[in-house]
Amino acid sequence: MSGKLNWLRAGVLGANDGIVSIAGLAVGVAGATTARGPILTAGVAGLLAGAVSMALGEYVSVSSQRDSERALLAKERNELATQPNEELAELAAIYESKGLSPATAATVAAELTAHDAFAAHAEAELRLDPDELTNPWHASAASAAAFTLGALLPLLAILVPPAAVRVPLTFAVVLLALGLTGAASARLGGAPVRAAVARVVIGGALGMAVTYGIGHLIAFSGVA
Repeated sequence: MSGKLNWLRAGVLGANDGIVSIAGLAVGVAGATTARGPILTAGVAGLLAGAVSMALGEYVSVSSQRDSERALLAKERNELATQPNEELAELAAIYESKGLSPATAATVAAELTAHDAFAAHAEAELRLDPDELTNPWHASAASAAAFTLGALLPLLAILVPPAAVRVPLTFAVVLLALGLTGAASARLGGAPVRAAVARVVIGGALGMAVTYGIGHLIAFSGVA
C-alpha cells in the first residue's frame, strides 16, 4: 500500500513540475510575441526536454537505489549462509526491541527463520521485500508520462484561445490545476491542505508573472 502511495505521490509531483515548467515557459514567450508558432515551438521543446530529463533523472536515481538494495540483500543472504546462529539471535533481538518478551521474540524468530529466513531478515532488518524492488524503467516511464500530462495543460490553454485572452486564461487554468495537485499531494502525504495549496499556487503565480514580465521586456527592448 505504501509503495502505491509513493508512486501516486510521485505522479502528482511530476505532473505539478510539468504544469509549472511549461506554464512559465509558454507565458514567457507569450509576453514577447502573440504569434502561435514561437509559443508552440518553445512549449513542445520544453515539454520534450523536461520529459526526457525527468525520465533520465528518475532512471538514474531508482537504479542507484535498486543497486544499493540488491547489495544489502546479497550481504544478508551471505550472512545467513555463513552465520546462521548470529543472524537468528539478531532477528530475535529486533523483535524484542519492538516490545516482545525474550522468550516470545526467540520463538517468533525461530518460526520465521524456519519458514523463510531470508524474507524474515529482509523485512525486519532491511525493511525490503526482495520481490518488490522498484523497477527503474517503470519509474522512468511514469515520471515522463506524469510530466507530459501536466505540461500539456498550460500548452493547450495558451495555444487554443484567441491572443487577447490566452495569457489570463492560462493563468487561471494553471493556478486551478496547481491548486488541485497541491491538494492531492497534501492529502497523500497527510499534510495540511490549505498551506500546501497556498504555497504551490502563489509560487506558480509568481513564476508566471516573472517570466511574462521578462518576455514583455525583451519584446519592448526590440531584442525579440
